[in-house]
Amino acid sequence: MDVTNIENPAFLKTLSNDELECLAKDIRTFLLENLSKTGGHLSSNMGVVEITLALHKVFDSPKDRLLFDVGHQGYVHKILTGRAQAFNTLRKLDGLSGFLKKEESIHDTFEAGHSSTSIGAAAGMLFAKPFNENMGHVVTLIGDGALASGVALESLNFLGHFPDKTPIIILNDNEMSISENVGYLSKMLTKIRMRNSYRSLKRKTGKIIPKKLRPFTTKVEKRLKGFLAGHTYFESMGFQYFGPLDGHNFKQLFRALNTAKKSKTPTVIHVKTQKGKGYSFAEEDKTGKWHGAKPFDVEKGQFLEELHNGKIDVSEIVANHLKTYADTHEDFYVVTPAMKGGASLHDFEASHPKKLIDTGIAESTAALVSTHLALEGVKVFFTIYSTFLQRTYDQLLHDMARTNANVVIGVDRAGLVGGDGETHQGIYDIPMLAHIPGMTIAHPENPAALRATIDYALDVHEGPIVIRYPKKTIPIKASENNAFEITSLSWERRLEGTEGTIIAFGDIVDPLHEALSQSNMAITLINARFIKPLDETMLKSIDTSKPLIIHEESVKSGGLGSMIITYLCEQGKTPLKVRRLGFDDGYVPQGHRDKLLSRYGLDASGVVKAMRTLLNEA
Repeated sequence: MDVTNIENPAFLKTLSNDELECLAKDIRTFLLENLSKTGGHLSSNMGVVEITLALHKVFDSPKDRLLFDVGHQGYVHKILTGRAQAFNTLRKLDGLSGFLKKEESIHDTFEAGHSSTSIGAAAGMLFAKPFNENMGHVVTLIGDGALASGVALESLNFLGHFPDKTPIIILNDNEMSISENVGYLSKMLTKIRMRNSYRSLKRKTGKIIPKKLRPFTTKVEKRLKGFLAGHTYFESMGFQYFGPLDGHNFKQLFRALNTAKKSKTPTVIHVKTQKGKGYSFAEEDKTGKWHGAKPFDVEKGQFLEELHNGKIDVSEIVANHLKTYADTHEDFYVVTPAMKGGASLHDFEASHPKKLIDTGIAESTAALVSTHLALEGVKVFFTIYSTFLQRTYDQLLHDMARTNANVVIGVDRAGLVGGDGETHQGIYDIPMLAHIPGMTIAHPENPAALRATIDYALDVHEGPIVIRYPKKTIPIKASENNAFEITSLSWERRLEGTEGTIIAFGDIVDPLHEALSQSNMAITLINARFIKPLDETMLKSIDTSKPLIIHEESVKSGGLGSMIITYLCEQGKTPLKVRRLGFDDGYVPQGHRDKLLSRYGLDASGVVKAMRTLLNEA
C-alpha cells in the first residue's frame, strides 16, 4: 500500500488482521526510506507500528484522545492521520515536527518533547470530560523507561485514587529507553514478564471451574497470584492490569483494547514490543544509537557522517576528557539521568563501569545524587541536556547552590539543537541559572578551552559550576589542540578596536574573530567565557560612548546582555548605542542549527552586519 495516499485512519476499521500485517510492513519500509534521508527517532517508531494501528482501529481519533508520551514515537500516528506526504520535511526548518504538534493535525490532542507527562495530561482531560461532550476515551501510550520517572509515577498514583475515572494506559515495554533502564521498576517489570506460571494456571482453572462458581474464586485467585508472582504494582495502585501481551500480535492487542474500552475501571495494558523491529541494526542496538538516528545508509546500517569520517561530536570530546580524568582520579563519578548514549559515555562506562551513575529518567534525583557526592568530598561531573536541566531547578537552587556543593554540571546541547525543535532548544538555561546565588556559568569557545574549563572546574573551582557546550560535530583535527590553561574566571580580549565593542561567548567567538579581522572595522572583541560572574574589570574598561553589541545564543530576557546592561547602567556607564543579539520572547522552531543562526542574524556574518548598521547610525 502507498501510505502517502492515507488521509485519515477511518479505513482501518474495515481491514482484516492479514491486511493490517501487510500495512505494518509497508509502514516500516516507508519509515526506513524516509528516516534514512532526514534522520529522526527510528527505533521507537519501528517498534510501535502494530500498537498504533490497533489504537486507531479500536478507537475513534480525535474524539478518543490518543496520547503518545514524549511524542517521538508518533510517526506512525502521523502517517495514519494524513501526513506521510510531508515526511521529506521531517525535522527540517518549516517542515513536519519530529514530535506531535497540535497545529499540524486535529488528531494531535497532546504534545510534548519531554518524557513522562502523558499520564498527568490524561488526568486533566478526564477531569474535564464532564464538561466536554465531544470527548471519548483517553488512552495513553508510555514507555517503560518514561514510566520510571517521578512525574509519571506521581500521576499514576494520583489517578489510582479515582476509580470513576477510566484512563487506559498502555505500557510499551521494550526494555530500553534512550539508555538501558535502571531501578526497581525495571526489575519489577521483568518479574511480571516471567509470570507465565500464573497465566498458564489461570487458563487451566478457567476451563475447570464452572461459570457459576467463578465469582467466588476471586479471593483465592488473588492469593494464588500473589504467591506465584506478587501482586502487581499497578493493581496495588487501583488499576486493573492486563499483560504482558505481544505488542506485535493484532489478535492479542484487539482483545485487550476492546476489553479496556468496555471497562469502567482504570486500566493498564502491558505490551512487550521490540524496539527497532524490522530493521536488524536497530533490533540489535543495546546502546541507544538508533533511538535518534542521523541520516544513514540502510544497507550498511551506518550513519552517513560515519562513512565520511574525520568528525567528532562535542559531547564525545567531553566524554573522552572525562575518561582521561577518571584514569588518574579514584574519587570521581560521572552522573547522568539516562543520557549515556546522548552524552557519548559508553566508552567511559566500558573503561570505568563503577564510576558512572545512571539514575534513569530522573533528573532531580541525578542532581541530588551529584550534590551529596560533592558534599562528601567526591569529585563529580553531572552531565545533562540543557532542555532536561529545567526539570532540576528546585534541586539546583535549594540543595546544590545553597550548600555550595562542588558539582560540575556539564550542560550538553546548550544553544540551538536542530531537528528536535521547540521543546529541546537549549536557550533557556542561562536566565534560569543566572539568578541562583553562587552559581558559576561558563561556555568555552572551542575544544581546547572546553577541556581546560573542565579541568579548572574539577580541580580548582569551589561551588557549583555549569559548563555549557553545543550539539555540534567538528573535524577531529580541530579538536586535538590541548595547549590551553584556565586559572581564573576572567574574560578575554580577543581584538582591540576603537570603533565599537562586541561581547560574545561560545563557538561564535572564533568565527567572529576571523570575520572581524577580515573586515575594515576596528572593533574590540571580548570573549565572555564565563557568563557569570561578570568580569567587572573588563566591563569598566569598555568605551560605552561607542556602539556595543552583546551576542548570545540564548533568550535575551534575563541573559548575559541583560546582566551587562544593568551593571553598566548602575556604574554610570550607560551605553549610548547598544544592541543585544539573541532570541526574543517566544519559542524557536526546528531546523538545522546553521540555518537558524542565519535566519535570526546570529551567525558571524549577521553580527558583523549588525555592527555595520550601528556604526552607520552613529
